Amino acid sequence: MTKVIDFQTDPTKYRHWKVDYDGPIAWLSMDVDEKGGLFEGYELKLNSYDLGVDIELADVVQRMRFEHPEVKVVVMRSAKDKVFCAGANIRMLGGAAHSHKVNFCKFTNETRNTYEAALADSGQNYICAIKGACAGGGYELALACNHLMLTDDSASSVSLPEVPLLAVLPGTGGLTRVTDKRKVRRDLADVFCSIEEGVKGKRAKDWRLVDEVFPNSTFDEKVVERARELAASSAKGDVASGIELTPITRNFSADGVTYSTVEVAMNRDEKRATVTVNGPQVDAPEDMEAFVAEGAEAWMLRCARELDDAILHLRNNEKELGLIEFQTQGAPEQVIAHEALLLENSDHWLANEVLQFWKRLLKRIDMTSRSLVAIVEHGSCFAGPLAELLWAVDRSYMMLEEFEGDNRPLATVTLSAGNFGNYRMSNDLTRLETRFLGTPEQVEKLNGSIGESLDADAAEELGLITYAYDDIDWEDEVRLFMEERASFSPDALTGMEANLRFAGPETMETRIFGRLTAWQNWIFQRPNAVGEEGALQRYGTGVRGKYNMERV
Repeated sequence: MTKVIDFQTDPTKYRHWKVDYDGPIAWLSMDVDEKGGLFEGYELKLNSYDLGVDIELADVVQRMRFEHPEVKVVVMRSAKDKVFCAGANIRMLGGAAHSHKVNFCKFTNETRNTYEAALADSGQNYICAIKGACAGGGYELALACNHLMLTDDSASSVSLPEVPLLAVLPGTGGLTRVTDKRKVRRDLADVFCSIEEGVKGKRAKDWRLVDEVFPNSTFDEKVVERARELAASSAKGDVASGIELTPITRNFSADGVTYSTVEVAMNRDEKRATVTVNGPQVDAPEDMEAFVAEGAEAWMLRCARELDDAILHLRNNEKELGLIEFQTQGAPEQVIAHEALLLENSDHWLANEVLQFWKRLLKRIDMTSRSLVAIVEHGSCFAGPLAELLWAVDRSYMMLEEFEGDNRPLATVTLSAGNFGNYRMSNDLTRLETRFLGTPEQVEKLNGSIGESLDADAAEELGLITYAYDDIDWEDEVRLFMEERASFSPDALTGMEANLRFAGPETMETRIFGRLTAWQNWIFQRPNAVGEEGALQRYGTGVRGKYNMERV
């Protein structure tokens, strides 16, 4: 039986990371347990990592935002001598299924994006203090930090050696951040990515690969000095304490997962999962003091955490369920009221964090390589943040007029102010701006409909849904779509959907994920990398990979 990957953890279970809090500064130390691999068959030597290490890191970064909002600077470092991080574990990559490798790369990039954006979104600035070898994915960990400091000694270097050593690419975040974020000169980047030994000391700084280089004798002192400096100059307000991210409630069965606000039903025969989000059952808190008192139980935060976990579970543990169908149930006005409290108090640290979490969650849905559809039935609550699902999916179907025997409230769509700026996609546009890229005036028109309950006729006319069907046609039209989607090649669908979802301007983030979907996906299947005589299979044997030299 395939091992189920669980994305929920907490500090009492960490095996690979340690965090020490010192007022506005947090010291995040990578100390990977060699015997703590997520799967059997490899050891995590030299601070190399697998998905389990990154699941812990993602949890650290999330808790830093919610449980330790007093933190203004995070220093990422290694707890081991003479090595910062050797990158993704090669034995793991060599033995893993192709689908796992791609999902692993996607999750690691999402995690890096999260702490890379922590300064802009939450006022938490990440410094990377590099001592020892910092190679491949290890340098990608560093690149996502905002300030890189390297010790100048014979053992310390930065490198992206995947091309010459393994016949694959860095996780695509590496190449993109070198050119787009660090703005390394193209020819120097070519040299850097073509050598196994990496670049050290002053040359690393001159090439813009790091920001500062110091001798070993003063390195630790300089790191502390820089951290204190950045904390003192931070514009982030002082927050006395955060809230605890208590464990989410889940119940797994053979055909689904049930949370307090989310239900996942799996139809394996039809290769489909139905994700139903239940709107709030109680009134919104009166004010932010009441919201803070509710903490992780507040609907806006609880729902986001549960939906995030559900998406990760489907991505990594249910790979043959090619279609995810989103439904909602509840009162739209309740959803709007819960979101409105946060929008009206967006300068409050916790309101900001919850809204930023919804932004990240919706991006994760955008990036999920499954066909996505929204089914807007009577009694649904596609409003505010849940309305974003209508424009994250590939198609949407909405019930039109009353259905015989259905006494639920008529289906509606309700826009909020949040839909016009709070939940931006990777292309830095809202989903409405992306949807109406050719008719931007439509977005301005929709702004005038904020708060209105738009029925199916209005929603279809305004372009907010794909199709609206009455009682006569509904069942057949939805069924035909589901059957058609299940009959197409998953590979072709993945390529088509990824091409269509991200219209508009490119950003560093869209380039990272676009390259991940196209290049990494392809290269990781080539015999030069994963064949019997490929570089990944021969790594560590002393024999170099045997390559088919045809350029394709």
